Amino acid sequence: MDSRYDHLNEREKIEAIKQRYLEESQSFQKIANDMGTYANKILRDAKKFNIPIRNKSEAQKNALEKGVHKHPTKGKTRTEEEKNRIGIGVMNNWANADENTINQKKQNAKTLWEQKTDEEKQNMLSKANAAVRESSKTGSKMEHYVLNFLIKQNLKVEFHKEQILANTRLQIDLFLPTMNIAIEIDGPSHFSPVWGEEVLQRNQDYDKKKSGLIVGKGYRLIRIKQTKDFSKSRALVICKQLQDILENINQHTSRIIEIEDIDA
Repeated sequence: MDSRYDHLNEREKIEAIKQRYLEESQSFQKIANDMGTYANKILRDAKKFNIPIRNKSEAQKNALEKGVHKHPTKGKTRTEEEKNRIGIGVMNNWANADENTINQKKQNAKTLWEQKTDEEKQNMLSKANAAVRESSKTGSKMEHYVLNFLIKQNLKVEFHKEQILANTRLQIDLFLPTMNIAIEIDGPSHFSPVWGEEVLQRNQDYDKKKSGLIVGKGYRLIRIKQTKDFSKSRALVICKQLQDILENINQHTSRIIEIEDIDA
């Protein structure tokens, strides 16, 4: 039996689809249900009549706004285990991505940045600078994450405690006094010119000097090389490596041990 839609002439079909799909933002399924036909038939005619079709992203957004679909995460609270699992999954996707995919992602990020207004860019840079200044006083996110991880392992930890090394007063990021182990966490500005080449060179020269002073004091030094921005999933991976090193510290002959951030 013919549907109500089938009884419309071509002009009426065009007007019906334009009004419902474009003006009222109804889905093809909604239009088809109301007119007693199939969504694919409405879709085929929309293409035939050169009516612009929403892409997948636009269709999903429209469905959420109309209440047709529920947001998959809105109003839901994930456990730390779930967040870590998702984060590690994202990191693995990056690690397994080919060069073309990585370059495309980087280009997309660059495009998004270039599309921002000067005011938006300045606002983001101001917030980033403020965060760096604050972390220099209270410690970075990675430092606090590692600190809390070590405390949960029932280890005695001294945080940013000033030490006397070769008549020089300086702070060690994290110090395990019962093991005579110093832990230094080097952020991205220690590996790339985030604040310019001069600052990068100064940071690297200071790191070498500090390493020598710590080892000269008779301590072991573990350097965590955080080359990427902080994320809990990446921090968890680093902490698991740190835990393995501490549990097997007597098997390490070197006085300086490095933990590399994954390239993701």
